[in-house]
Amino acid sequence: MPSFLGRMSSNAMPNESADKIQLLQGTLDMLIMRTLLFGPAHGHQIAKHIQRTTEDLLQVEHGSLYPALHRLERKGWIAGKWESAGKEQKREFKYYRLTPAGKKQLTAEESKWKQMTGAIARIMWPAEEG
Repeated sequence: MPSFLGRMSSNAMPNESADKIQLLQGTLDMLIMRTLLFGPAHGHQIAKHIQRTTEDLLQVEHGSLYPALHRLERKGWIAGKWESAGKEQKREFKYYRLTPAGKKQLTAEESKWKQMTGAIARIMWPAEEG
């Protein structure tokens, strides 16, 4: 039985607003690292990028996002640094950036993802014989 990493809200079924999509282990990590390819971001920015990019289909819950960020940081794939949100704001956010090791890991994860989705697609939509 596959392990599950976390939960994301899904707006795929509007009549079931509490419907959740569970991601296979590692998928959220890959989405976070892919988002950080565009540059440093804090947690809320990462979650919003995933939500916007998926046209609101995936909404990362904070209960899944922050443990994933901390896990990636422990593995050395991302690095976090507390910074002020702006010149006049006293509030600080932890901005995360992808490390060189994270870039290498992301490349490996993307390759595995392509293989897995290709295999699933071949089962779901087999080529017609003949």
